[in-house]
Amino acid sequence: MPVLNIAAVATDDLARLIAKPSDQRDVHTYVHKETGESGARILSIIRPAKYPERLRPLLNALSAARVGLIEVEAVDATLGEALVAFASAGLERGLAVIRPKDGGWIDEDQVKALFQQAGLGAWTFEPEDGPHLRERLYALMDDLAEELAEASMQPLIIPVDQHFNVRGIGLVAIGYVQAGTVNQHDELLLLPAEGGGTAKSLQVMDDDVPAATAGDRVGLALRNAQEAHLSGGTLIVHPPVDDPRTGTHRPPAMQPHVRSTVHLTPSPFQRRTLQEGDVIHLSVDLQFVVGRVTAADGNALSVEWSNPALIRAQSPPQAIIAQLDSKPRIIGSGRIEFEA
Repeated sequence: MPVLNIAAVATDDLARLIAKPSDQRDVHTYVHKETGESGARILSIIRPAKYPERLRPLLNALSAARVGLIEVEAVDATLGEALVAFASAGLERGLAVIRPKDGGWIDEDQVKALFQQAGLGAWTFEPEDGPHLRERLYALMDDLAEELAEASMQPLIIPVDQHFNVRGIGLVAIGYVQAGTVNQHDELLLLPAEGGGTAKSLQVMDDDVPAATAGDRVGLALRNAQEAHLSGGTLIVHPPVDDPRTGTHRPPAMQPHVRSTVHLTPSPFQRRTLQEGDVIHLSVDLQFVVGRVTAADGNALSVEWSNPALIRAQSPPQAIIAQLDSKPRIIGSGRIEFEA
């Protein structure tokens, strides 16, 4: 069943107008399911409840999402940072809802100009109406149908954000399928530990399924896997294969970067220029990696990472570059290249 993940900087009230609450952790999720002639379709809202106090939950939501939702309560620094974050994540499609706090007034033209300046000019401004917002989100899902289908054909990437043991089932890992498709009984590789395992069974939206594809939040029951190989930064992929007897060749899905060249596209609101010695943070595929700039030539940065960054070997997504101790915290987006 197709799933559209929506990163939302919004209140709980607005999210509940669109979908029902599901999981309430650092990142709150809300789900709406509709069944039509072509089957079930799901809207999944991912709301970082502790933003703006904490940045990382927002970065994780953006990493999993295909479109965005921003509730504009005031024209302030938080709105500016949110606009930069969504643009840096490459979420060019989204909805904005203007809901001033305490009956105040917001200049809609000013807000639209800020969206345009940030690079979100294709976003639309919508009324505070749950059924209407669902209709608009399903329209965006239709627009993204080809992109979602293409993502399901890419090499498998599942960042793990939860894992635990379940009596009678065993070790279970949970995460969003960022790319590719995982099938029951697939052989899997857990990175960076290089541990193996098999997909014993799969669950999506509490239903047992034979396969999970890009966009799904999947629970994987793992056979022959070690819990020590799972952490908050684990990525589950298919193992590489090179079998000349059968002519089967599957290259590694991820490439570990100890050093990278980061081709930075700074935010239009960012006045700071990164220099040698600066500490930066990389957000990509739900990883959050600290690095130090070892050389800078304009917006081409050589960066050494404190822990290896796992970057997709094929069609890596746009990464977000941040500095937690700066204002604004989002520096911009980065294209990451391997550096020997």
